[in-house]
Amino acid sequence: MMQKNDDSEVDILRSYEQDEWRSVEEFKKLKEEYEAYARNSSNKNKRINIRISESDLNRLKAKSLEEGIPYQTLVSSLIHRYVSGKNPS
Repeated sequence: MMQKNDDSEVDILRSYEQDEWRSVEEFKKLKEEYEAYARNSSNKNKRINIRISESDLNRLKAKSLEEGIPYQTLVSSLIHRYVSGKNPS
Protein backbone atom coordinates (compact mmCIF):
# COMPACT_ATOMS: atom_id res chain seq x y z
CA MET A 1 0.00 0.00 0.00
CA MET A 2 1.41 3.40 -0.98
CA GLN A 3 1.53 6.07 1.73
CA LYS A 4 0.47 9.64 1.08
CA ASN A 5 3.29 12.20 1.13
CA ASP A 6 3.26 14.72 3.97
CA ASP A 7 3.44 18.47 3.29
CA SER A 8 7.24 18.70 3.52
CA GLU A 9 7.67 15.82 1.07
CA VAL A 10 5.24 17.46 -1.34
CA ASP A 11 7.21 20.73 -1.08
CA ILE A 12 10.50 18.94 -1.78
CA LEU A 13 9.04 17.11 -4.76
CA ARG A 14 7.53 20.32 -6.18
CA SER A 15 10.85 22.12 -5.74
CA TYR A 16 12.73 19.31 -7.47
CA GLU A 17 10.27 19.13 -10.35
CA GLN A 18 10.56 22.91 -10.87
CA ASP A 19 14.35 22.49 -11.25
CA GLU A 20 15.12 24.60 -8.17
CA TRP A 21 17.90 22.27 -6.97
CA ARG A 22 21.52 23.00 -7.81
CA SER A 23 24.72 21.04 -7.34
CA VAL A 24 26.90 22.15 -4.46
CA GLU A 25 30.14 23.78 -5.54
CA GLU A 26 33.26 22.28 -3.97
CA PHE A 27 31.18 19.47 -2.47
CA LYS A 28 34.19 17.51 -1.18
CA LYS A 29 35.55 20.54 0.72
CA LEU A 30 32.13 21.37 2.15
CA LYS A 31 31.60 17.74 3.18
CA GLU A 32 34.94 17.70 4.99
CA GLU A 33 34.04 20.91 6.85
CA TYR A 34 30.72 19.49 8.05
CA GLU A 35 32.39 16.22 9.05
CA ALA A 36 34.80 18.29 11.16
CA TYR A 37 31.84 20.14 12.73
CA ALA A 38 30.27 16.79 13.61
CA ARG A 39 33.51 15.43 15.07
CA ASN A 40 34.08 18.58 17.10
CA SER A 41 30.54 18.61 18.44
CA SER A 42 30.78 14.98 19.50
CA ASN A 43 34.01 15.61 21.45
CA LYS A 44 32.31 17.63 24.16
CA ASN A 45 33.91 17.04 27.49
CA LYS A 46 34.15 20.50 29.11
CA ARG A 47 31.63 23.28 29.49
CA ILE A 48 32.52 26.98 29.54
CA ASN A 49 30.46 30.12 30.13
CA ILE A 50 31.28 33.37 28.39
CA ARG A 51 29.69 36.78 28.20
CA ILE A 52 29.34 38.44 24.82
CA SER A 53 27.33 41.39 23.58
CA GLU A 54 23.76 40.76 22.52
CA SER A 55 24.51 42.04 19.01
CA ASP A 56 27.44 39.61 18.64
CA LEU A 57 25.23 36.76 19.82
CA ASN A 58 22.52 37.71 17.33
CA ARG A 59 25.04 37.85 14.48
CA LEU A 60 26.50 34.52 15.63
CA LYS A 61 23.06 32.92 15.58
CA ALA A 62 22.39 34.37 12.11
CA LYS A 63 25.69 32.91 10.84
CA SER A 64 24.85 29.54 12.34
CA LEU A 65 21.51 29.55 10.48
CA GLU A 66 23.40 30.28 7.24
CA GLU A 67 25.72 27.35 7.97
CA GLY A 68 22.84 25.11 9.03
CA ILE A 69 24.36 24.20 12.39
CA PRO A 70 23.58 25.11 16.03
CA TYR A 71 25.35 28.27 17.17
CA GLN A 72 27.13 26.43 20.01
CA THR A 73 28.59 24.05 17.44
CA LEU A 74 29.73 27.00 15.35
CA VAL A 75 31.44 28.58 18.36
CA SER A 76 33.14 25.30 19.23
CA SER A 77 34.30 24.88 15.63
CA LEU A 78 35.67 28.43 15.48
CA ILE A 79 37.57 27.96 18.74
CA HIS A 80 38.95 24.61 17.57
CA ARG A 81 40.08 26.06 14.24
CA TYR A 82 41.70 29.03 15.97
CA VAL A 83 43.65 27.04 18.56
CA SER A 84 44.75 24.48 15.96
CA GLY A 85 46.15 27.24 13.75
CA LYS A 86 43.51 27.06 11.03
CA ASN A 87 42.06 30.33 9.81
CA PRO A 88 38.36 30.51 10.77
CA SER A 89 36.37 31.84 7.82
